[in-house]
This record gives sequence, C-alpha cells and structure tokens, in this order.
Amino acid sequence: MSQPTDFPVRHRYVDADGIRVFYREAGNPAHPTLLLLHGFPTSSLQYRELFAELKDQFHIVAPDLPGFGFTEVPEARAYEYTFDSLGKTLEAFVDAVNLQQYIMYVFDYGAPSGFRLMLAKPERVVGLISQNGNAYEEGLGDAWDPIRVFWNDPSPANRDAVRAVLSYDGIKWQYTHGVTDPTLLDPMMWHLDHLLMQRPGNLDIQLDLTLDYRTNLAKYPEFHRVFRERKVPTLVIWGKNDPFFIPPGAAAYRRDNPDAIVEMLDTGHFALESHGRHIAQRIREVFGK
Repeated sequence: MSQPTDFPVRHRYVDADGIRVFYREAGNPAHPTLLLLHGFPTSSLQYRELFAELKDQFHIVAPDLPGFGFTEVPEARAYEYTFDSLGKTLEAFVDAVNLQQYIMYVFDYGAPSGFRLMLAKPERVVGLISQNGNAYEEGLGDAWDPIRVFWNDPSPANRDAVRAVLSYDGIKWQYTHGVTDPTLLDPMMWHLDHLLMQRPGNLDIQLDLTLDYRTNLAKYPEFHRVFRERKVPTLVIWGKNDPFFIPPGAAAYRRDNPDAIVEMLDTGHFALESHGRHIAQRIREVFGK
C-alpha cells in the first residue's frame, strides 16, 4: 500500500494533565517537528498561514493553551491559571502526543509557557523561534505600565482597570498598532478572539494570567541559563513596532546565544498577520536543513 503524500491539517483533541487539549496537526511525522505555541488573546488559529506554507517540509503541532481557543478544562479539575500550570500542561501534552524532539516557536504568552517546558525537557528542544516572545526585562515596553500597577497592587480597582485590555477595542488595537499596511490584516482574528473571551468565566481567567505574568520575570535567569547551555539554532524574528515587547528584548537573545539570528520586521505585535509568508520562508532557510 502506498504511503500518503499529502498530510492535511487535522483538528484533534488529546487528554493531558486532566484537560481535553485541542490541537492542530499537519505534515509528515517523519519530518522535523515544529511545536507552535500561541499567545494572548488568540489560539493555534494564529498559525494558519504557517501550516499552509510549511506542512510540506515540517511536521507541525499547535495546541490551544488552557483558557484559550477550543481546549476544554473540566470544572472539577479546579485548574489554577498560572504560567507554571500552563508549562506543566505543555509537559503533559508533548508526552501525550509523543513529541520527542521539536523546534519550538514561541509568541507572547507562548514564550514563558514554552520556556517552562524547555526547563523541564531541555533535551527535546532542538531549535527555537521567538516571534515577539519575550524573555528579558528590557523587552517589556511602556504598554505594561498599567499592568505593572496591577502587579504591585492587585486590588479590585486595579483589576477592573486592566479589563480594558480585554475589550474588543483593546484586542483590535493589539492587532493593528504599528502595522504599516492594515489591509493585510484579517478582522476575523480579533472578532473571534473577542467572541471566545466572552465565554463564562474567561475574563477572570485572563485577569488571573495577567496578574501571574509578573512571575515570569523571576524566571528569566533560568531561561537564560538554558539558552546558554543548549545554544540551539535560534531565529528571533520580531515586529519592531510592538508596544508590549520592544526590540531590545529581541537583541538580548544574542547575549546568551551569540549565534542567534535576530531580524526586525516593520510591523506590530502579531507579525504573522502581515508577514506570515516571509516568516515561513525564514523558517525554511534557517531550519529546513
């Protein structure tokens, strides 16, 4: 019987860490694996163009983190929405789908979640792509200022003040700010993100994660240690107009891995939305061998 030559995008669920994790998968499992970790406030859907561009050369797996997309967290699980928890769920996920080695692509919240996975299973990460996935304090821009107030004083008033980031206008702004050609953006994305955010209890989940983001800063030295020890091939490709994660955070990767490739793109936070084909080509060039 002949082997299949086409590996379409599959939409699957797997039980991991007491959670029904939704994930997208495509490509030949015999090819190098790309593990794509999404950010706030979106889901694995943000990688739709990379799936289309790269599934001929890579095996691609992209889960939805708990609290996002279509991953289902049973109420009885009493899940604690912290980045430590997201990291542990990713540990269970890669075991459940038997990913032994992978090139890890991190973006936004996917970075501190994925870097916790990297701390737990460093030998499995054979390459790293950081697209506006921060790991350095100098990478935190002024857009974090109102959130820092919440970190320092998580009062109900400060918690309510952060809700603006979760509004329709706040989500749309994250997509559009700093993008030189807005006609490249698909409005479906921020409409869908906002719609999913309205599910019962989800706003509080997101506020819990926003507060817990402060714990990532204390983890940065541990992340840096693994970058130095492993020195895996690394592509840092960054929307330079991102108000949350600014260019010094991209350049800082070379401090711990001097061989890291750092490239700036004239776009905003969601660089894939305007530069998806270019990013796919750079992944082919750096990791396709």
